[in-house]
Amino acid sequence: MDTQEHQDRIVRIVELAAPVARVWKALADHEEFGAWFRVRLDGPFEVGKTTTGTMAYPGCEHMKWESVTERMDPERVFAFSWPPSAIDPDTEYAPDAKVRVEFRLEPTESGTRLTITEQGFLQFPESKRLEILRSNIDGWDTQACNITAHVER
Repeated sequence: MDTQEHQDRIVRIVELAAPVARVWKALADHEEFGAWFRVRLDGPFEVGKTTTGTMAYPGCEHMKWESVTERMDPERVFAFSWPPSAIDPDTEYAPDAKVRVEFRLEPTESGTRLTITEQGFLQFPESKRLEILRSNIDGWDTQACNITAHVER
């Protein structure tokens, strides 16, 4: 993997002791997603539609959630995108700029392998990119623990 690719995406692989159907529900159902991701969503995920809400982490309640659902292949792939201006409002981005998050599910002998990929960080100014990447890497480490606890209880 070259340096530029390394700065453009985050990949996390999580082995879950839960069946694919359970993990899919935790991802695709907006209320379950909100419970483990800690976001209050205003409505369900629908391909091609925008989902809004607010973050529910203590201290982050002022942060708005806005995503566009790009793909929902039941029990296989769930993907959405979000605007880079959501975390970098001081930079002007193209109207079609987006960061894409994909959850890919694969059955395993012990449950589900969940691959989380977030891509699109090269859009951020170089002066901010590493800080944003580090923050999101930490965020995905936390979210991997959150979804594990949610589906394995």
